[in-house]
Amino acid sequence: MGFRKSTLGHLLSDASMEHKTSTGSMIMAGLCRHFDSAKIKLVVFKMSSGKKGEFSGEEVIAEFERLTRDAATVQRETLRRILDENAAVEYLQRLGLAGRTDPDAFRACVPLATHDDLEPYIRRVADGDASPVLTAKPITSISLSSGTTQGKRKYLPFNDDLFKAAMHVYRTSFAFRDRAYPVGGGGKALQFIYGSRQSTTKGGLTATTATTHLYLHEAFKSASRDFQLPCCSPDAVVFGPDFAESLYCHLLCGLLAADDVRTVYAVFGHNVVLALQALERAWEELCDDIRRGAPSPARVTDPAVRRAVSALLAAPDPALADEVARRCAALSGDGWYGAVPALWPNARYVHAIVTGSMEHYVKKLRHYAGGLPLVAMDYGASEGMVGANVDPEAPPESATFAVLPDIAYFEFIPLKIVNNIIDGEASSTDDDDATSRCSQAAEPVGLTEVTVGEHYEVVMTTFTGLYRYRLGDVVKVAGFYNSTPKLKFACRGVTLALCINVDKSTEQDVQVAVDGAAEILGAAEPERSSLEVVDYASHADVSSDPGHYVVFWELNGGEADDGVLQRCCDELDRGFVDAGYVSSRKTRAIGPLELRLLQRGTFRKVMHHYLSLGTPANQFKLPRCIARSNSGVLQILADNTIKAFFSAAYE
Repeated sequence: MGFRKSTLGHLLSDASMEHKTSTGSMIMAGLCRHFDSAKIKLVVFKMSSGKKGEFSGEEVIAEFERLTRDAATVQRETLRRILDENAAVEYLQRLGLAGRTDPDAFRACVPLATHDDLEPYIRRVADGDASPVLTAKPITSISLSSGTTQGKRKYLPFNDDLFKAAMHVYRTSFAFRDRAYPVGGGGKALQFIYGSRQSTTKGGLTATTATTHLYLHEAFKSASRDFQLPCCSPDAVVFGPDFAESLYCHLLCGLLAADDVRTVYAVFGHNVVLALQALERAWEELCDDIRRGAPSPARVTDPAVRRAVSALLAAPDPALADEVARRCAALSGDGWYGAVPALWPNARYVHAIVTGSMEHYVKKLRHYAGGLPLVAMDYGASEGMVGANVDPEAPPESATFAVLPDIAYFEFIPLKIVNNIIDGEASSTDDDDATSRCSQAAEPVGLTEVTVGEHYEVVMTTFTGLYRYRLGDVVKVAGFYNSTPKLKFACRGVTLALCINVDKSTEQDVQVAVDGAAEILGAAEPERSSLEVVDYASHADVSSDPGHYVVFWELNGGEADDGVLQRCCDELDRGFVDAGYVSSRKTRAIGPLELRLLQRGTFRKVMHHYLSLGTPANQFKLPRCIARSNSGVLQILADNTIKAFFSAAYE
C-alpha cells in the first residue's frame, strides 16, 4: 500500500513543476572516474514510444548490434576520422604523423602518453592559446577530475564531441535497461546529486566537472526533456552551497514524492549509503518538517534552498508525516533492512556505480534495497566514455561494459597476473606518485585483438585531443558482444598503493584483505549480526623502523570483542599475499600490520575535509591508500583512533 497522495504530490505532478525540477536531474552522473575513480552515467527514461521523433529503445539496440558486428572496421574508421580531422594540430605535427591515418603509422609515430605528457598542451589551451594545439575544433571548456586518486585535480579538455559520445552511451545503456526494468510514463527519480562550483581559466574557459558541463550543454537540456524522469529535488537543492543541507533536502523531497519515485540514484554507491545513513539519524526531524509544512530552520539555512523546499512543502501534512514516521520506526527496529522499497514502494531499482572500490558498499546497498535490483552504471571517465552496461540484470559483482567502437579509438596494454596480483615493472616506490606497474615491453593490442580472461590497461585516442592516452584503469576481458569486448573493471590504475620495502600492494589488494578479515568479524559476533565495517583506509607508515602497514576501520555497531579484533588484525596481515610483502614480513623487513579502530563518523569527517578543499560531492571517492603527503587526512584518522591492534600472524 502506497503513501497517501498529499498536496505536494499534486504539485509534483503539475507540468510546470515537472519541467522546473527536471533540469536538476540533468546533472546527475556526468563524467566521473568509474569504480575507483569518477565514471559517467545518465539516468534516462523512455516516456513514450512509437511516435515520430520519440526515443525508441529497440532502434537504439538495433544500431548497437550493427556497430558491434564488425568492431574492427568501425575502429579503423573512427581513428581515420580523428586523425583526418586533426591532421594539422601541433601535437601530431611535432610527432611527424604527416597526415597519415592508418593504425600502423599512428602507433609508429605517436607514443603512449600520460596526463603529465599532455598537461603542458592542455594548460596552453586553458590559458587562452586559440591555435590548433590538440584539436582542430575549439576546446570549449575544461573538465576537472576529482583529485581524490592522486591528490590533485587534473585539467582535461571538453568539447561537443565528448558530449555526443556521452549521449550515445546514455541512449544505448538506457535502451537495454528500459527493456529489463521498464519504468513507463510519469514518475520521478530520487537522485542524490550535487552541483559543482565553476571557475574560469586564465584564457576565459569555464572549468568545472564534466557532469556540470553536460548539464550546461544546451543540446543536452533539449534532448533530456524527451526521455528523462524529473528529479524529486529542485535545482536550488542540487546546486546548494552546503552538502549536508542538500543531502537533507534530497531526503525531504524524496519522502514528499514517495509514491512517485521510480528509481533511486547516485553517482557512487557510497552516496546512496551515505544518504540512507543520514535518514537513519534524521528521520524524526524530516517528519517534523512534513508535519508543520516548513523545512527545519536549523537544517536548511540557505535562502534559495529554503524557498525552493518551502514551495514544495506548501502546507502542513500530518497524515503523511505520521505514515513516514510509522514506517521509519518499524525500519529502525529491523536494522533498516529494505528501507528503499518500504519508503519508496514504486521504485524499480537502485542505480549507482557499484564496482571497483564501490564494491565495498554493495552489501550495505543490498541491505537497504531489500529485493530491489542494484544496476551498475556505465564505464567512462572525465577523459571520455568507454562502454555501456548492456546487461543491467547482472549483479554488481558480475557487471561488464560493452565497448562502443565508434566513440574513440581503443588500445589495450597486456598485463601479467602473478598469484592473482597484477604484476609489472614499477619504476618507483614512492607512494606519493601514481607510478605505473605496467611493463613497458608489452605492446598494446587493438579492441578486437584482446583475449577473454586476460587483464589490460586501457588506452584511448579521443575526439577531444587525447592521443594514445593511458587511462590507468585495469580491466579484465569477460567476453564479447558480437565482436566488441565486454570489460570487467579490475582496479583503478596499475599503481603502487602501499610500498615499504620490495612489497607491491594495490588498492585491490587492500580491499581483498579487508573483505577477508571482515568475514571473521561477522562470524565471530553472530549475536551482533549488524556489526560490520562501514569503511576503511590504509597507510604505509615509515615513521619508525621497520615500517609497517596500517589499516583503519570504522564499525557501525557497538564495540567488538578485543579478541575478535585481534583475530581480524592477524587475518588482515595474512591477507596481503604479494610475495614481496610476505618475504619482508618473514624477515622482519616490514613490521607487524596495525589495525586502528576509529570513532563512528570519522570517514564523514574525511569526506568533509575533501569537500572543504573543493572536491565535488558527486566525485568524492574515499582514497583507500593514504599517501604520506596527505597529512590532513592522516591527522583526522589519528585524532579519531580509539583502539589499536598489532598483528601476531608472523610470530
